[in-house]
Amino acid sequence: MIPAHPIRAMRQAQSLTQAQLAEQLGISLRTMRAMENGFYDPSVTLACRVARALERPVEDLFRL
Repeated sequence: MIPAHPIRAMRQAQSLTQAQLAEQLGISLRTMRAMENGFYDPSVTLACRVARALERPVEDLFRL
């Protein structure tokens, strides 16, 4: 079984849906899903916004 992406785990821990977080970040639901599924690497700006919204360090959510 593939472990959940850190974004998904942190989002679910805050009881947020993908749609709610996408709206809060000002991105499409398609982009949100792609990020969580590992098919989209966000810009530094978007990565920082995701981290701020989930109240976590960027390093906890994204790997090089």
